[in-house]
Formats: sequence, C-alpha cells, structure tokens
Amino acid sequence: MKITNDIKYIGVNDHKVDLFEGQYVVPNGMSYNSYAIIDDKIAIMDTVDANFTHEWLDNIQNTLGARKPDYLIVQHMEPDHSANIVNFLKLYPNAKVVSSQKAFQMMKNFFGTDFEDRRIIVGEGSTLSLGKHNLTFVTAPMVHWPEVIVTYDATDKVLFSADGFGKFGALDVEEDWACEARRYYIGIVGKYGAQVQSLLKKASGLDISIICPLHGPVLNENLGYYINLYDIWSSYQVESEGIVIAYTSVYSNTKKAVMLLAEKLKANGCPKVVVNDLARCDMAEAVEDAFRYGKLVLATTTYNADIFPFMREFIEHLTERNYQNRTIAFIENGSWAPMATKVMKGMLENSKNLTYTDATVKIMSALNEDSSSQIESLADELSREYLARRDDTANKSDMSALFNIGYGLYVVTSNDGKKDNGLIVNTVTQVTNMPNRVAVTINKENYSHHIIKQTGKMNVNTLTIDAPFQVFEKFGFQSGRNVDKFEGCEPLRSDNGLIFLPRNINSFMSLKVEQYIDMETHGMFICSVTEARVISDRETMTYAYYHANVKPKPQVDGKKGYVCKICGYVYEGDPLPEDFICPLCKHGAVDFEKIQ
Repeated sequence: MKITNDIKYIGVNDHKVDLFEGQYVVPNGMSYNSYAIIDDKIAIMDTVDANFTHEWLDNIQNTLGARKPDYLIVQHMEPDHSANIVNFLKLYPNAKVVSSQKAFQMMKNFFGTDFEDRRIIVGEGSTLSLGKHNLTFVTAPMVHWPEVIVTYDATDKVLFSADGFGKFGALDVEEDWACEARRYYIGIVGKYGAQVQSLLKKASGLDISIICPLHGPVLNENLGYYINLYDIWSSYQVESEGIVIAYTSVYSNTKKAVMLLAEKLKANGCPKVVVNDLARCDMAEAVEDAFRYGKLVLATTTYNADIFPFMREFIEHLTERNYQNRTIAFIENGSWAPMATKVMKGMLENSKNLTYTDATVKIMSALNEDSSSQIESLADELSREYLARRDDTANKSDMSALFNIGYGLYVVTSNDGKKDNGLIVNTVTQVTNMPNRVAVTINKENYSHHIIKQTGKMNVNTLTIDAPFQVFEKFGFQSGRNVDKFEGCEPLRSDNGLIFLPRNINSFMSLKVEQYIDMETHGMFICSVTEARVISDRETMTYAYYHANVKPKPQVDGKKGYVCKICGYVYEGDPLPEDFICPLCKHGAVDFEKIQ
C-alpha cells in the first residue's frame, strides 16, 4: 500500500488472534503496522508480531526489490511490534537500529543483547537524514510504555505515532473507527491521559498531513476529528451526552429496578441510555461506555458484606484508568444489611471531580412503593438538565437562574444574521429585581459588542467548574468575525433564536437590551430577562477557580518581558507599552505582570 511516493505500508493483518493483550476481544482481528521510507537511505518503521515473521520479511523484500534497508526504527518495544528485531538484523547485517535509550535496555531484557555495535540512540529532538526525508524524533514516555518515541517526517508531513491513534481490527475489515479506537485507547492507554496531553501539545507544533499508527488505518483526512477525540479522551472530558447504567443482579430484582430507571430516563428525554449487565457484557465495552458518557449509575447487590464480584472488577477498571469528571448515582440491594453504596463510594473516593446525586436507591430484596419512588426521584435528578433543555418541559421563568450570577465566567452568545457567535465575559451583574435587570459589559474591540449593539439581544451562559480550557480557547482567544465558533455543532436554541451551550453550564438567560451606556473602551448593556433556565446544580466557574484550576501555567522559562494574567500571553520586551492590548484576550497593560 502506498502512503506517499516514498512511504509504503508493509504491515500485516492478524485474523487468528481472539484476545488482544490476553483480555480484549477482537472479533475483527488486529493489524500490526510497519512502514518503509525509501530515499537515498531506507528506514523500516517497527517490526510486527512473531506469528507473521515471514509475511513481514516478504513484504519488505517485495517492496524494496534489490535494495536493502539501512535503518530499523523501533518506536515501541511491545512484542507485537518488536518481536522481529533479531530476525531483521540477521537478514540485514549492515542495518542499524534506531531507538531510545530505554528501548535498548528493554532489548537486552527481551533478546539478551542491546546491539551496542549497531545502535543509534535518539532522544527528544534528535534527527536522522535519509536524503530528502529528514526525520525528527519526539519522546512519548508512558504513551503507553516508558521507552516510546514517535517520528515526524517533515518532507511528507507524516507523523508515525506509535500506538497513538491506533484501534482494534484488521485493515481488511470495514468498521467505525471511533468505536474500536475508543475501546482500544481507554483500555490500553486510558491511565496515561496527562502523558497523552503532553504529546498532543508537542504534535500541535507540527504540520501534519498523515498519521501512521502501529495499529489500525492510516489517517489522511479530517485529522482534526481524530485529534479532537484524543484530546477529549486524554483530558477525561465527556464525549457524548447520555447515562450509563452498569449493574449486576442475582435474582433479577436489581435488574427490574435498572430497567424501570432506564424507562423513566428515556421518558424524561435522556438522549442516550446505555444498560450493561456486567456479568454478561464485554467488560472493556462497559468501561468504554463509562468514559464516553457523562453520567454513570452503579447498581448491585450486597454480597458477602461487599459487592458482587463483577461490579468490583468494573469499578477497579475505572479507577485504574483515572476515572473522573463524571456524575455518579447508586442503586443498592440487600435483604438484611445493604452496604453496597458505601463500598462503591469508598472504591471511588480517590477519583477526581466526581459529583454524586442526592438521590440514592435502596432496595430491600425487591422493589416496593418506597424504592420505586426513590427511582422516580433519581430519574428526575439525573434528567434535570435534559428536561430544562426541551421547550416542552423547561421552566422558562425560573428566576433562580439569577442566583448563579457571581464574579464568574460566562459565554455570551449572539448572532450577526449569518452565523452564531460567542465570547467569554466576566462582567455580568444583576442590577435590579423589580423588574429583573442584568448588566453585561463587553470590550468594544470584540465583534460580539458590534453584533449585540445592532441586534439588541444575547444569551448569557453561566459556566460551571467542569468547563475545560478548550471552552476558553474557543470563545476567548479568537474572533467570531474570522471564524465560526459553532462550526460542526448541533445547536440548542432558546426562544429568542440564539444558541445556548449544551454542556458545561448550570443556567442561561436570554436578554433584551433596554439601555446602552458608553464606557469608552467598553459598552455596558442594561437588559431585561426574557427567558431563564436552570440546567443543573453544578457549581459556577468563578474567576478565581479558573485561574487556580483551569488556565494552563504560562510558558515563561527563559523569556524576558511580561505575561498576561488573564490568558497567559507573553509579551517579550521591556518596557510594556502603556496602551498595549493583549492580542488574545483583549485585556490591557494593567493585566500584565513582569516575568520574574
């Protein structure tokens, strides 16, 4: 298979494997990918599984013809990629091995030698010239082994991504990429989100047109889609709206409760309800679902003063992979001393940013009127935001939305007649309550100021503490005049026709401008409230919380000048002009501090 004029695919498909890494069911097999870069010098990228030695060596010889490879680049030492290093070097005695220091230490463990006379050790930023192709190596420790490197070919703009962007399934089978890539990522790499985030930041500085992983298809179109999913997965964000119910049931009484809850959630407009019987489903898929969706209900029996074994295994899979940033609910069953909720909550106590529902369901052997009522309450609590989003079930006069106003952070949405727009503001204030009036102050340089002054309407979305930094990048660091900030999203709209955000908010208000006050650099809009919805009871994102927990630390090492306290933009130079305006967040010189 031709990747580019000079890069060829020489990997293999495995339809004999039934369990990858001894635990993941792979009904459509696996691919073990290897590539040849053909230039003045020839580099082979990784080997394949031991069961495909001759097929792989045949692929090399058929691709190169009479030519011989000069280098074997080893990016990852798991045996499904490294098993044929010795066989390759026997066949090509003049070739050298290129890899990281840690990889050569592992070769000593696997093969009894670290090929000291034939090795080239590379690290962060090391380069290798093949002729017109210049390779740059980037370290990727713990993605997902400590020795991993990835390789960038600047000539063809190709990233050889090791296990990154891989998936289950052989290449001769057509299937949805995201489903099997998600299960692969969460099962195998999920614990190492921080390390993947670090690698994504390194990759963001590269001009990439093609991604060549060690498993799964070569990616050469719509790379933003794949990179965005990896960003979501590795930062433990919610990928899809929905609720997962994971349960075990001995005599079907817990199952009946689960099915009743699922029925009520669907009736309340939950966009997706996934029910997994942990004793019968693929455990890896159940774990995948828990990471994909934002809410998880754990339902099980008390069993030997503990919980049912399949539930214990499931929760251990979650905590091992740093499960976080989700809403959790519990259903427990017990005939004389129910304690499953206590055990499950204890297992999750070290997980970050979990929100527990107020409602918990306790079943004494079988459903009765009391426990059925508890299920009703739990369904209503879990569905609150879905009910609030729907026109037919929303309370559109819930003025308690005003109680969520503080010195917080908000996304103000508007529309210029052609496209929707949004920006971050931190100046929203209730000024009167009879009638309700709200003041919103916006910098005149922002395009939203121009739109709202013309249209006289806006929506104010109150952000919650689970809002990731990407929200602030999207709405705060670019202009809606130049980009469509809602491109690709399916909008939710209030009665005034403007967008309100589908997640990361606890309420929104639709405002009609009644008065405008010119404040020189800014404009203040005094508005009446035409609609107000409370979406959830999650905590409002305050200005202080954003700075302490969300905003990345600015990269100021070795730099001299001033850093913006709002967004981290670095102005290199001294002095900082008094009239300087931050190009990212539009704040003035007063919000800059000198780099110490």
